[in-house]
Amino acid sequence: MKTILIIGIGAGDPDYITVQAIKALNRVDVFFLMDKGPAKVKLRALRDELCRQHIQGRTWRTAEAPSPPRDTAPTDYRAAVDALNRDKKAVFESMIESEMKDGETAGILVWGDPMLYDSTIRNIEAIAAAGRHAIAYEVIPGITAVQALAARHRIPLNRIAEPVTLTTGRRLAEGFPGDSDSVVVLLDGEDTYRRFADQDMEIYWGAYLGTPDEILVSGPLSEVSDEIHRRRSEARRANGWIMDTYLMRKRT
Repeated sequence: MKTILIIGIGAGDPDYITVQAIKALNRVDVFFLMDKGPAKVKLRALRDELCRQHIQGRTWRTAEAPSPPRDTAPTDYRAAVDALNRDKKAVFESMIESEMKDGETAGILVWGDPMLYDSTIRNIEAIAAAGRHAIAYEVIPGITAVQALAARHRIPLNRIAEPVTLTTGRRLAEGFPGDSDSVVVLLDGEDTYRRFADQDMEIYWGAYLGTPDEILVSGPLSEVSDEIHRRRSEARRANGWIMDTYLMRKRT
């Protein structure tokens, strides 16, 4: 039997890692890593630093494979996601077969929390269900970018007795949720918040949360929309990538 640990490591600050995650790190023989190229060097360095800081008295190794390419402008979004997950599953399955011995434990370090807009659980679940490999898997939660965003802005996510909706930029482009006055948006590559700049909204935006590159902007959306767009564009050019999220809500 081979064991896979899917470990949430938080949004970027090394101190976000939980005691449960540290215990999981210390069970791992080999860490699986999908290399996303030179633009993500800082993310790889943070993973390495977490292992160096928290793994005590045991040796570990890393198995790397190129991350499958992603269609950034698909005509059929769901089909593109399915194809990407199929390719990622094949990479994981190959590493399970070639990089693990029977009785060993592999770790997959997931930014934020594996349960929120991440495909790792689905991919490992599909490999286990196929039955070609004798594997067991566990999931360890992590601190999400959503939690980090609220903490860094020192705000609660929801108003008293009111709901908050978690969604993507793609879904927000279809309209502000009608049953909620607060929405947290992830995976927005199109600056969708700008479509609402003429409405009475406030926004709390953050990028690279918990890292030395962290950027925070908040205020009435009509006043800070252009600033967020400018700073987001500048940061993406400077770093080659960006991870950001925001809370947008109707003003009262």
